[in-house]
Amino acid sequence: MKLVILSGLSGSGKSVALHTLEDLSYYCIDNLPLFLLKDLLLGLSRTTPNAQFTHIAVGVDARTNPDELRQLPELIATAQTQSIDCQLLFLEAHTKTLIRRFSETRRKHPLTRGDRSLSEAIALERELLEPIRQCAQMCIDTTQTNVHELRDRVRGWLVGSDSPKMSILLQSFGFKHGVPQDVDFVFDVRCLPNPHWQAPLKPLTGRDAQVVDFLERQPDVLRMRDDIQGFLRTWIPTFEADGRSYLTIAIGCTGGQHRSVYMVETLRRDFERAGHQVIVRHRELP
Repeated sequence: MKLVILSGLSGSGKSVALHTLEDLSYYCIDNLPLFLLKDLLLGLSRTTPNAQFTHIAVGVDARTNPDELRQLPELIATAQTQSIDCQLLFLEAHTKTLIRRFSETRRKHPLTRGDRSLSEAIALERELLEPIRQCAQMCIDTTQTNVHELRDRVRGWLVGSDSPKMSILLQSFGFKHGVPQDVDFVFDVRCLPNPHWQAPLKPLTGRDAQVVDFLERQPDVLRMRDDIQGFLRTWIPTFEADGRSYLTIAIGCTGGQHRSVYMVETLRRDFERAGHQVIVRHRELP
C-alpha cells in the first residue's frame, strides 16, 4: 500500500498537486488532522484494503495543531514499520511570489488574523512547517513553476516514465444526424468510397470483414487512414505533455455505419498497441 503525505506553504500549489494525485488514482483527503491520520494508519495496518484504498494521499497544512505537526516524522516512521510505503512531498515558494498569488486570487491566508499581516502569516507558516520540510523525501519550489510543470514534476516523482497515458475516446457518427458536441478533433471521411452503394454491404457495418476488405482495397481509404494515424501520433504526445488526461476524437461519414466505423476500429487497435486506454462509441449503431 502507498501513502503520500502532501504538505507545504499555502499558495505553493498544494491543490494542484492533490488533484494530480487524484488523476493518478490516489484516494485523496485534504487537511486531515494528524490525530485522525494516526487512526487511519492503525486501521490500514489491521485490515487488507480493497483496490480503492491501495493508494492514498493526505493533505496536511499549518492549521494542524503545532504539537501534532512535530509528531509527523514519528508517524511516518510508524507507517514504514507497518509495511506502508509512506512518502512526504513538501511544496514551497518565495514569499514575494506567495504574496502575489494571494493578491491575484484574493483568497485569505489561513493564518492571517486581525493583528497579523499576510507576510507575517507566511513567515509563521514557514516556522510551523519547518519540521515537516526537514523530513520530506521531495521538496518542490514552485516560485518559477506553472501548474502544468508542477503536475509533471509530481507525476515524475511518483511514477517516472511509467506515467499513465492519456485516455482516448473514439467516436463514429453520421453527419446527417448532426456533428457530436464536446469533441477535440473531427475528421470527415465522406470523400471515401461508400460501401452503402454495394448491395451486399449495405446492411453491414464497418466492423464486418466484408466491409473492411472492400475499404482496404481502396487506395484513398488507406491514404486517409495513414494520414489520420500520423497526425494523431504526432500531436497526442504534445497534449499529454500539457497535462491532458482525456482526448475525444470523432470520425464522421454520411450515415455513420461503414467508413467512420471502420476508421474508428482501425484507430482503436493502433492506440491500444501504443498503450493508451481507449473507449469506443459508435453513435449510430445499435
